[in-house]
Order: sequence, then structure tokens, then C-alpha cells
Amino acid sequence: MNSHSENSLRQAPARVYDPDFQVTPAYRATLPDMQNTDASQIQGANVPILQVGISNFRLPLRYHTAGGEPLTLETSVTGTVSLAADHKGINMSRVMRVFYEFKDRVFSLEILEEILRRYKKDLGSSRARIRLSFNYPILQTSLRSHLQGYQYYHCSYEGQIDDLDRFRKFIHFDFVYSSACPCSVELSEHAREARDIFGVPHSQRSKARVIAEIAEGTHCAIEDLQHHCRHALQTETQVMVKREDEQAFAEMNGAYVKFVEDAARLVYEELDADPRIKDFQVACAHLESLHSHDAVSVINKGLPNGLSADFADFKDLIC
Repeated sequence: MNSHSENSLRQAPARVYDPDFQVTPAYRATLPDMQNTDASQIQGANVPILQVGISNFRLPLRYHTAGGEPLTLETSVTGTVSLAADHKGINMSRVMRVFYEFKDRVFSLEILEEILRRYKKDLGSSRARIRLSFNYPILQTSLRSHLQGYQYYHCSYEGQIDDLDRFRKFIHFDFVYSSACPCSVELSEHAREARDIFGVPHSQRSKARVIAEIAEGTHCAIEDLQHHCRHALQTETQVMVKREDEQAFAEMNGAYVKFVEDAARLVYEELDADPRIKDFQVACAHLESLHSHDAVSVINKGLPNGLSADFADFKDLIC
């Protein structure tokens, strides 16, 4: 009997799901584990991989706040580790399972170090990285009517640990503000003075994206970064407004006109004065109402081997 005939006589496997089947330790030991096969099973070049893991698994986490009361926020988590040559892969589910052991903690940047050390140990890696992304609410008061509403800030906590067990911690923070163009203001004033013509200077919704590396042994809250950006730029967009607030915002934009170059330097000055912020990078985008394109700028503190200001994803700053 040829092989074709033998195959045709084999009984097809049952296409059923058995809800009563119980996995025993002995059965589990027979399950194939392709991630942990030897180097002969590697496809492609047998080279190290810098990051491998899971992106965007989500769960509610509690966070420390400046006011002291924990705040629960939906969080997107990305956890990755390095993979050495001669290793086929990692146990992906372990990235999530380890993280879930910490899910009931109140999160701060320091907890990320604990998780990363567990990643290195449990996944046998030399490096590890984790990032928690969330939208953080801060109650804002309007300029003159004193109405209150919540402003949401897109934020991330990031931790990295290297081959020498050196831990670095970062806060990513987005700040949305209004930018009135100084050139447009002067041209409008010129039209009024020279020809008695009324003009409206152009302004636009704008965004500053800050990456702040927090120094070892110090703590910096999300509220601290919001304060720094607001103090530097002044013209944060408003949540609740009445007519008197809209008038006040127009006056504020007139008092704090700025080019995109000004915005980057103003935030630089503010962050550089905070000793808790070891290193930083700032990317700004002014979403022009005059042009069909945007004005952008990027600045960094300039430390050797620090954040490089190598930012190119300006479309991600559209707000």
C-alpha cells in the first residue's frame, strides 16, 4: 500500500472542543515549545535582537498624584527585552504575566525598575524596556469666570535597564497651547497705523512634546511637567469658557506671542532650571492657519550620550 493510500485510511482528528479536558503537569510537559528550540531552528541571520516583546496590552492601573490620592487610568503597556544570538525567541506571555504581578500597586517610575529587573531575570535577557501610556486629567480653572473642567494630557512613563543593570526613567508629556504669530501681529498693527485697516493676526493650536529623564533619587509628578510647560508658554488651551474668558484668552495671546523657535527655547529654559530633570528633549509644532504646512522645532539639553533631539514624527503632533 502506497503512502497516499495509508494517509487516506487514517482517521481524521476530531473537530470538537472539550470543555472538560484537564491539563495535567505530565501533559503540559509534552507541549511543544518553539521559542526555546536551539539555534538550528532560527530563520534568517543568527544575530541579536535589540527589542522583542509585546506592545499595547491594556489594563487599568493606579497612579500616584501630586495631591496624594491614587488615580485609576486605562493604560497601554509595551514591554520588550533583548534577545541574544543563538536563541530562537522569548516566551512572549511572560512579559504580560510578570507585569500582572504588579497590577495592584500604585504606580510610579520607581516601580518600573522592579518590573524590568524581573524581566531580565525571568526572560534571561541582558536589557529590558517598558512604557506605560495613559491620558492624565488635571482640573483647570477658566481665566475670569472661574469655571472648572478637566484637561487631559497624553503621558507615558518609561523605564530602561541596560546590560550593566543601570536604570533610567523618563516621563513623556504632551502640552497643547495656542501660538499667536509675532510677524502677523506686527503686520496687522502696521495696516492699522499706516492705512487705518483692521487685521486679525493668525494664531493656531500647537503642541509641545517633552521627554524628561528624571534624576536618580528624585521624584517629578505629571503636575510638575504641566506647571513647567504652562509657566513657559502661558497660553494653554482652555476647557470651559464664557465670553469674558474668550476675551481674556485673546489678551493673553497678545501678551505672549511666539514663533515655534521661541516656544522650544522657553520650555528649554524652564526644564533646565529644575535639578530633578537630568536630561530632556522638546519637540514643538505650530499647526499654521496661514500656511497649509506646519512650523516645527526640536531642542535638547545637549548632554554627552543624552537625548539626541532626533525627532521626525511631526505628524504625530497634530492636535
